Amino acid sequence: MDRLILTNIHELVTCKGNTPKLGTDMSDVGITDDDCILIEDGTISEVCKTKEILKKYRANEFQKIDCSTNAVLPGFIDSHTHFVFGGYRQDEFAKRLEGVSYMNILKAGGGISNTVSATRNSSLDELIADGIEKADRMLEYGVTTVEGKSGYGLDKDTELKQLRAIQNINQSHAIDIVPTFLGAHLVPKEYKGKAKEYLDFILNEVLPIVKLENLAEFVDIFCEEEIFDIEQSKAYLSKAKEMGFEVKLHADEIVDIGGASLAVELNATSADHLLMVSESGINDIAKSSTIATLLPATAFSLKKKYADARKIIDGGCAVALATDYNPGSSCTCSIPLIIALAALNMDMNTKEIVTALTINAACALGKQDEIGSIEIGKKADILILDYPSIDFLPYYASMNIVKTVIKNGNVIRR
Repeated sequence: MDRLILTNIHELVTCKGNTPKLGTDMSDVGITDDDCILIEDGTISEVCKTKEILKKYRANEFQKIDCSTNAVLPGFIDSHTHFVFGGYRQDEFAKRLEGVSYMNILKAGGGISNTVSATRNSSLDELIADGIEKADRMLEYGVTTVEGKSGYGLDKDTELKQLRAIQNINQSHAIDIVPTFLGAHLVPKEYKGKAKEYLDFILNEVLPIVKLENLAEFVDIFCEEEIFDIEQSKAYLSKAKEMGFEVKLHADEIVDIGGASLAVELNATSADHLLMVSESGINDIAKSSTIATLLPATAFSLKKKYADARKIIDGGCAVALATDYNPGSSCTCSIPLIIALAALNMDMNTKEIVTALTINAACALGKQDEIGSIEIGKKADILILDYPSIDFLPYYASMNIVKTVIKNGNVIRR
């Protein structure tokens, strides 16, 4: 039996629970000291005081890591990314620095459409190799589970190619990847002016194959003005649910069109972005099990107003944080940057941030029974920091202070 013990933990942050932490409960992260974690065959089997565990086992029965000067917490979960894609859009970023808006770039044939062309021209092997490099980088930042979306094919072959690349990376890389189908990311030029026909094509020609090959757990849609409206989004996601998929929404990012309330109506696992969410949308989420996933690096990159995390949390919602790693509006997988932006620009405290990147992020992927907290029976996805407290996470703004990454009980970065 493989056995690893973390002893003398200076600050253990458990984030204990199998349900989302709402509102003020997001500050309850379960901090204790001088604790010990026993990991057996990749699973947490005991959490107790160090003296108790050392009495049960001889030194040669386990690998030991002393954490007397370290904070220990669950592995980070990045619950919203588009990290498998072809090409880059650094020229568009430069245009935005000169004052050209994201939507104007999109209307001129750039934006998502630009990445669609590059992804269609990328081979499966190229997408896999590039995705593995990105997953390596995520791992350095302490990400042990990540969501990966398609959405840069907008046709049958390329959407399936993206999902197959994600599947391959998941099978070969230490990080766990939760796949999401985002074929409804934009209306492709082949269907210009025919949004309904395009959604029908996805439902009839693409999603049955995705389901048959088990290529995605979630179906997502960009519910936004001039892209897919409320009625189109509702009809599409309702059909996806009938096919057995869980659903998510890109909601109320650029204009408030009621995406958050639609997410609640559909019992979506998460409503993401929410930069422009209304008060009624916040109230609806607060009364539901839908997670409000906020993506501060997108607002940062687009020089937009940040989602009002303080209002959303104080309104009683469960908030998760994610990078939105993509080639256009958030070309970063830096968890330290997300932490800094959430703390300094979104008025979130350290405990809320940790909750948003662990147990609430697990809930945003429907994985809260497996990951997101340090407790008996869950996967041993654990981080050891260079410093004795999680308060150093925002204090060292945008610096990576993850010392050791443990994934499924294996020390994979130290």
